[in-house]
Amino acid sequence: MAGEHGKLKILFLCTGNSCRSQMAEGWARHLKNDRIEAYSGGVDPHPVDPRAVRAMSEAGVDISSQVSKDVDTFESIEFDYVITLCEKANRSCPVFPAKTRLVHVAFDDPPRLAAEAHSEEEAMAPYRRVRDEIREFVEKLPEILTEEDR
Repeated sequence: MAGEHGKLKILFLCTGNSCRSQMAEGWARHLKNDRIEAYSGGVDPHPVDPRAVRAMSEAGVDISSQVSKDVDTFESIEFDYVITLCEKANRSCPVFPAKTRLVHVAFDDPPRLAAEAHSEEEAMAPYRRVRDEIREFVEKLPEILTEEDR
């Protein structure tokens, strides 16, 4: 069930495609480019969050050239997996072809958690934590997905 060159085509889907899904795409390209063809999109896209770019840069991954994309722009691509990363995207996930496996893995929303921060450093803390949690998840790909299929 893999795409071109034996890679799995995975879409990381979030509401705004501004933070979590962008981080997941960045990690997948950085860590698993030999096995995963990574994409990210949103059901209501917003510009990429500068703090997400900063957090990823601190970890050695450049996502500054990534752009937010509407999930509808991918309707011609047959994904092996669509992974929703937030509750709203999971609830409003569009319909994909039957062969596409839908997986939900929720991560906290860094912008929401940072909203009450009293300093930029304090605001960055949830971004760094969620960045690291997403990295741990991506490091287990694709094995964690294929285990669920059994």
